[in-house]
Amino acid sequence: MGGVLSATDADVLIAGAGPAGSATAVHLAQAGWRVVLVDRAEFPRDKPCSEYMSPEAVRLLDRLGVVPDLEAAGAVALEGTTVIGARGSRLTGLFREAEPQPFRPAGLSLPRRILDARLVRAAREAGADVRERTRLEALLHDGGAVAGAMVRGPDGRHYPIRARLTIGADGLGSLVARRLGRRHSSVPRRVAFVAHVRGVAGMGSTAEMHVGDAGYVGLNRIGADLYNVALVVPQASAAAARGAVTRFFFSMLEGFPGVRGRVDPSRLEREVLVTGPFASRAGRVTAGGALLVGDAADFFDPFTGQGIYSALRGAEMAALTACGALERSGIASAEALAPYRQLRRRAFAGKWAVERLIGYGMHLPSLFDRAVGRLGRHPDMAHTLIGVTGDFVPASRVLNPRFLTRMML
Repeated sequence: MGGVLSATDADVLIAGAGPAGSATAVHLAQAGWRVVLVDRAEFPRDKPCSEYMSPEAVRLLDRLGVVPDLEAAGAVALEGTTVIGARGSRLTGLFREAEPQPFRPAGLSLPRRILDARLVRAAREAGADVRERTRLEALLHDGGAVAGAMVRGPDGRHYPIRARLTIGADGLGSLVARRLGRRHSSVPRRVAFVAHVRGVAGMGSTAEMHVGDAGYVGLNRIGADLYNVALVVPQASAAAARGAVTRFFFSMLEGFPGVRGRVDPSRLEREVLVTGPFASRAGRVTAGGALLVGDAADFFDPFTGQGIYSALRGAEMAALTACGALERSGIASAEALAPYRQLRRRAFAGKWAVERLIGYGMHLPSLFDRAVGRLGRHPDMAHTLIGVTGDFVPASRVLNPRFLTRMML
């Protein structure tokens, strides 16, 4: 084990340099705070994800000034989503047809290794001290409040980073979240297997979601003839992949009629990555000296493709709260950070309800198929639903008796 270096002092320490952490760092550094951003990875790096950004996520990326670079790097326009039910029903929802109109008529898709690296660069450009290959090992405390963390640098040596506010943006397995309190899990508990494959046949300008009795598959173009292929199955089923992930992945894809024969194993471009289980949330998103953002705070299921939007929107709310809390001297108090919880509820309550409506609905394939069929025969309703999952149509347009009745009867 390496030695211990002298302490670093900062206003804010952020653990995790994915979209949530990097975006939070940009906002806080631009506001004039001393920010240290650490991540155990070296960027660019791959990340299992649907790699889908809704029009509203693109609006938030535009605020960060990175959209032109993402488009120059080959980001693909995404016009909406096509959903294929377990019994063959189908709907297609287009962002541009939904009301109210989105920021742009299409979302964007591109590999996370490009997106995340550009956001890390934006954090550096804003003035944040970004430290890659640096692992958070333990939280520091002062008078019962979080006061920074002990980290291990690229050379293996440990040193403390003392901070007035520590932000956990370290994903589903967040160490910060675990140290703040018990993490809660709920059903359905699913695991995702994600690969990049060339030459997926028959893809158009929308993402595809294929629902089956065994789970679901997402197909999404992320570059010139490059596709994100995501298989999501119950945690119990995922156990069969142990020791044979790639074989399990391609075998399971053949069980979905709308996917069968379209994904060629010989054209695998990147190894199959695994993430999950999902349906996980932190027991506490704020505490004295600390708060959580992104997947560290809450993640239910990737079907609606809202993870990147939630990370970016959460970053804005975290930064807003942090700026107010840091105006007071000393460690950010639990009381000063408490408004973040209310901001999250107001911003995400409808999204959480729609996520769960869809997630639980997939447990009843016949009922889910009926709903997809009804929506497919009423394009205005399909556009509305996809607009809600695209983050720019209010969830209340779906979560009301009239819409739900028309969807099922």
